[in-house]
Amino acid sequence: MRVYPQAVIDHSALRHNLGLVRRHTPDSRVWAVVKADAYGHGMVPVATSLAAADGLAVARVEEGVRLREAEIARPILVLEGALFADELAAARGHGLALAVHQPDQVALLAQTPPARPLRVWIKVDTGMHRLGFDPREVPDLLARLDADPGVEKPVGLMTHLANADDVHDPLTPRQCDRLRALDPAARYELSIGNSAGILAFPASRTHWVRPGIMLYGASPLGRRTAAELKLRPVMRLATRLIAVRSLRRGDRVGYGGAYVCPEDMPVGVAAIGYGDGYPRHAPTGTPVLVGGRRASLVGRVSMDMISLDLRGLPESAVGDSVILWGEGLPVDEVAEWAGTIPYELLCQVTPRVRREHRNP
Repeated sequence: MRVYPQAVIDHSALRHNLGLVRRHTPDSRVWAVVKADAYGHGMVPVATSLAAADGLAVARVEEGVRLREAEIARPILVLEGALFADELAAARGHGLALAVHQPDQVALLAQTPPARPLRVWIKVDTGMHRLGFDPREVPDLLARLDADPGVEKPVGLMTHLANADDVHDPLTPRQCDRLRALDPAARYELSIGNSAGILAFPASRTHWVRPGIMLYGASPLGRRTAAELKLRPVMRLATRLIAVRSLRRGDRVGYGGAYVCPEDMPVGVAAIGYGDGYPRHAPTGTPVLVGGRRASLVGRVSMDMISLDLRGLPESAVGDSVILWGEGLPVDEVAEWAGTIPYELLCQVTPRVRREHRNP
């Protein structure tokens, strides 16, 4: 039985993108970020494929445990840390490194007898004002953790960049300077660079970097395309035409009749919709590839189907391939049409879309 839609995951592209990280940061170690099911690509197969990364970064303890249960032995950093005793026990038991970003987490470390020393990274708020300790709190916190026998040494210092996608924003250099100033004697390991920082801000290329979206082949920089950055798309989201209709001028297409045919025209129906994670608010004009050639969406996205303007593609037929994003149609471009970001499009592809892993 033919299965569609499907997300084809190209692991050779994934490894190419990791290699690009290495070329930009030859003196850094790499936490490959595989949170949120590896941005929708499949956390365990992606983590397995990225064997050349020095470690893996996830958002939550349960994600780290899942990787350990898949027999992945490399260092794993939990970016949100542990909030409860059972999470901390699981992290210790599975040898996970934890970020700490608030006093309750530090208190929890002291309350829980260590089964083994725990690797800890202090998250510092250098300007994003989401998570992290005020820089003025960090010296005392470092002294406290340095004296804790349950904490592996050295403690790490990390921060997250708020606006690194804008290469002209002065906040990013200030954030880098603020973290570096906390360790003038170079006693601790630092981690700053995300994907945008790695590509655009050399000051963020510290002991450890944390690439995310660039691993999956989308651009983290607002005015640079993935192709310009030499990134290769990892996911190809594809389906097929299940109908080709000959409609007349004035015919209304789809829910609400939002699109009115301006002339007699062929309209294709492809088997994908918001139930599969395709963006419901993608407007008429959003590009797709039909048989390798450009066409565009017309009317509203349904749960299971979209309608396509096939003028200029008279040879189109039921069964033809439809590419929603991938090689030849960057996810960044589709995200721009849909008024969102590529992160969201990749992450929201639903489980009913079959993942096919190639070149693992």
